[in-house]
Amino acid sequence: MKKVFRSIILLAAVVALLASCANSKNFAYFENIDEISLAASKGLYDAKIMPKDELTITVGASNPEAAASFNLTSMMQNSGGANQVMQKNYTYLVENDGTINFPHLGRIHCVGMTKLELQNYITEQIAPYFSADEHPIVTVRMSNYRVTVIGEVGGARVVDVNSEKMSVIEALASAGDLGLHGKRDKILLIREDATGEKSSHMLDIHDANILNSPYYYVQQNDIIYVNPDKIKARTANTDPSISTYISYVSFALSLATLMVGIFK
Repeated sequence: MKKVFRSIILLAAVVALLASCANSKNFAYFENIDEISLAASKGLYDAKIMPKDELTITVGASNPEAAASFNLTSMMQNSGGANQVMQKNYTYLVENDGTINFPHLGRIHCVGMTKLELQNYITEQIAPYFSADEHPIVTVRMSNYRVTVIGEVGGARVVDVNSEKMSVIEALASAGDLGLHGKRDKILLIREDATGEKSSHMLDIHDANILNSPYYYVQQNDIIYVNPDKIKARTANTDPSISTYISYVSFALSLATLMVGIFK
């Protein structure tokens, strides 16, 4: 009897050890980070303006009246009080041809520019409309920068990127991180470029080289899809209680096989 008991304990220990090794291998991120160079990841990321982006552009000056004609605003009634009025800035929708229609300047081609590049360009172009001692300040913000995260994550969602800079890791974390059955080595990124052409890229967050990847930072309107592992794929249409029952049966059969071997 003691021999049987020891065998059962040994079997349980082996199963636990294998499960532990599998879990470590399946869930670890950046496994080889001590073995690679991160030199290629050096550099600050700046998002490029794309068609259908919504831009908020404001022009400020020490003389507000001089800048007023460059700012498209409307007056709105504040719901907090009958006599309270708020000023709202209009957004500029980037057309498919890559342009916006800016006051006094007309059509400006801005697709492919960073915010800073557009700010500098507008500042230079509007300078003649101001006195020599006036130095207007132009501010550009992207109002609709967002990415979509779906698949085997804590909660599929559309993630707003308020800072206009987000890594794929941050995007996944914003969606609750990968679930137990999410494949860390098969994360699909779907991206659309400025011409409307779509491309797909498979990412592996087991591999620390993702930090050097040109797809480490997400772009506006990216779609991130986390593939399910084989277990989730097989049981997707199976009642959870049946899956649990099958697991128990499999373990019982393994235990029975061991005992038969012992008493044979």
